[in-house]
Amino acid sequence: MVKNELEIPKRVAIIMDGNGRWATARGLPRIEGHREGEKAVTATVRAAVEFGIEALTLYAFSTENWKRPADEVRFLMNFNRELIDRRASEFHERNVRIRFLGRRSRLPNRLWKKMVETTELTKNNTGLKLNIALNYGGRAELVDAFKKMAHEIVDGRIKPDSINEKTVSKCLYAPDIPDYDLLIRTAGELRVSNFLLWEIAYAEIFVMPVLWPDFGKEHLLEAIREYDRRTRKFGGL
Repeated sequence: MVKNELEIPKRVAIIMDGNGRWATARGLPRIEGHREGEKAVTATVRAAVEFGIEALTLYAFSTENWKRPADEVRFLMNFNRELIDRRASEFHERNVRIRFLGRRSRLPNRLWKKMVETTELTKNNTGLKLNIALNYGGRAELVDAFKKMAHEIVDGRIKPDSINEKTVSKCLYAPDIPDYDLLIRTAGELRVSNFLLWEIAYAEIFVMPVLWPDFGKEHLLEAIREYDRRTRKFGGL
């Protein structure tokens, strides 16, 4: 019903913020907020499939998150591995293709192995493209893209004067996904936090006060309704 009533954004990115604040407000350790956030991830993926969204990218762990306390980082590494293990089969059955965006460096071997297994398991699925940004940074992605282009120049595969926006896009972590239509941020913060800096150039941004563990299908629908109300001009009139 939603698909027929509203213009559905094809590509949606979400900054999942507020886990720690959710836990603190309830007198719980911060890690309990992350545990509760798994429910929001599952509900959001299910809703994205139902609404017909083509690609959904979730910001799970940034290159800056290594600055957090060591015990929280260790928990998040184990938690992300366990979350992938728990949900991979369900998402696979829903025809979801799962990929991971970010750098391999610093990620524990057990987590990396699970990421590779899940990518392989779902690589032929044709439904929702679910991208999990893990050890990801927008600037790091651009640096890696520039390095890739530099190697191609040295190898004679491209010429410096031929580089354009398409060249850069082809060197990003997910070159098959065009620019994003909608960026959602929970917990009310007004910043993009080094997320998809190239790809959200003309994305509609919708900031919601709801903390991530409380996010669900109805909140994604609210964001889609707001997207539907906006007029996208891409610099024109």
